[in-house]
Amino acid sequence: MRIIFMGTPDYAAPTLEALHQAGHEIVAVYSQPPRPAGRRGLEVLPSPVHRIAERLGIPVFTPKSLRNEQEQAAFRALEADAAVVVAYGLILPKAILDAPRLGAWNGHASLLPRWRGAAPIQRAIIAGDTETGVMIMKMDEGLDTGPVALTETVAITPCMTTGELHDKLSAVTAELMVEAMARLETEGLLPVTPQPDDGITYAAKISKAETRVDFSRSAQQVHDHVRGLAPSPGAWFELDAAGRSERVKLLATELADTRLHQVGPGTALDDHLTIACGEGAIRLLTLQKAGGKPLAAGDFLRGTPVPQGTVIG
Repeated sequence: MRIIFMGTPDYAAPTLEALHQAGHEIVAVYSQPPRPAGRRGLEVLPSPVHRIAERLGIPVFTPKSLRNEQEQAAFRALEADAAVVVAYGLILPKAILDAPRLGAWNGHASLLPRWRGAAPIQRAIIAGDTETGVMIMKMDEGLDTGPVALTETVAITPCMTTGELHDKLSAVTAELMVEAMARLETEGLLPVTPQPDDGITYAAKISKAETRVDFSRSAQQVHDHVRGLAPSPGAWFELDAAGRSERVKLLATELADTRLHQVGPGTALDDHLTIACGEGAIRLLTLQKAGGKPLAAGDFLRGTPVPQGTVIG
């Protein structure tokens, strides 16, 4: 089929490559405009999807908006059979959704209607969900409200991080979208089922304000928060070391099997980074100082001791 692919980050890249390998004619790729990159933002880089499209010899378009008539006319002129959308990052107006002969199809990383929106992977882990998945839906003008064609469920294991789940769901999205487009090509349609009205939740983008670890929460909630933000942007806490406050990123934890403690949240219960929480305790496993590399707890403590009774937060 003639397909327009619309995507931006690493998550979407396997789907583009899989559709190309499946023999579809990718007539164009739409991606977010190149952004400043690097520590100082001095280098402007195209998105991961943009770079793959260039390698495959596919024309790339990076409009800042698709709401003007000129962009919509250019989109229609591509005469696509279908549009495939995976983590694109722009709202698609009705004129764009209606342009492809067989519609626009989105690969979304949640079990809709749970976690509609921008950050479904992170939100599922932070909330302590034990499963999520991928859904292929026919897009409408709402926010992830379209009817669903295909679903695959994925388990979230107790220590799985957002990075690990991201890679798993990215691969599943590619497989499921290839199946969806194959069926659409051979059958000319893809049966869909409306989303239920119950169980709707929204996955708002992660804000900087919510990345700080709150040890007054339960150990389970702290653990889920840390793995939901790992490896990026990363949860963090402040530690007084060598007479100054230092921000430390926390990349891995485990629930600690400890007796009841009578100290305040954020207090070290031993010399091995077992930290009291509002309920229970947690052990810090992988930590990273600003400008440093991730370190296992033992290596971190050799350079920065955290003796029993230290309060962090």
